[in-house]
Amino acid sequence: MSRPFDITIATCQNLPEPDPDAAPLLDALTATGLTVRTCVWDDPDVDWSLATLTLIRSTWDYHRKHEAFLRWAHTTHAVSPLFNSPEIVRWNSHKNYLLQLPLRGIPVVPTVLIEKGSTLQLSQITTGEDWQKIVVKPAVSAGSFETHVMTADQLDEPTFQRLVRNEDVLVQPYIDSVDHHGERSLIFINGQFTHCIRKHPRFAGDDEHVTGPHTPTPEERAVAERAIHATGEPLLYARVDLIHNAQQKPLVAELEFIEPSLFFRFSDECLHLLTTTLAHHVTQRSTRH
Repeated sequence: MSRPFDITIATCQNLPEPDPDAAPLLDALTATGLTVRTCVWDDPDVDWSLATLTLIRSTWDYHRKHEAFLRWAHTTHAVSPLFNSPEIVRWNSHKNYLLQLPLRGIPVVPTVLIEKGSTLQLSQITTGEDWQKIVVKPAVSAGSFETHVMTADQLDEPTFQRLVRNEDVLVQPYIDSVDHHGERSLIFINGQFTHCIRKHPRFAGDDEHVTGPHTPTPEERAVAERAIHATGEPLLYARVDLIHNAQQKPLVAELEFIEPSLFFRFSDECLHLLTTTLAHHVTQRSTRH
């Protein structure tokens, strides 16, 4: 069955910041002869069946409409295969995956998950922990949304209580190495490593500062590669954000499998591989139907 579009790129109505990946990706896809449109994921007037496949990119408000976004992912996938898949979207959209990864031998930043409605005080959670500073943030979040840093001797209990009244919350130690070493973000397309960038720590209201490309250490590469296989599902694109602990060992800070910035400006290979892989998927599905 022929469709008017090869690819629909999913975005959001109001981008919280510009997406530098958008124009290069659109140019690269159209240069291959693919017909591409960009649509807002929760626009009720969009007919998602009009494209051979749907690519999630800058849906950067999904954390504010989490359940609606999960429903959209499943209904869209039924008429226009979604990348990454709805199963990946559901698994990666709630950061309780940080509790699952250590069970598979993957090192992560120490994480305590506090469920919505808990009556615990933040001081009860941090007592007995050797955490000089802590990070408090929603378990469903994007960017630096509602990410707060506190010192152990000046806990912001009102902010914590406000968050936990409405949603699940993560409490983590602040890893000092981000101040000088930064985060290392390793990017993969179709399971293949393409490049690594360095991000400086970013909290509510901060701008993002990125440098690269950088060469990851063998240990960083090994941790990231194990992490991208954690779901058991194929990933068209993936970004693994790593932080080093006091022993200089890499820890997973976050897995970005839904709508990550891929930093094309640091890697022509990344953009080329994503474009050719998408073109291959479109061709496969078009010949199949």
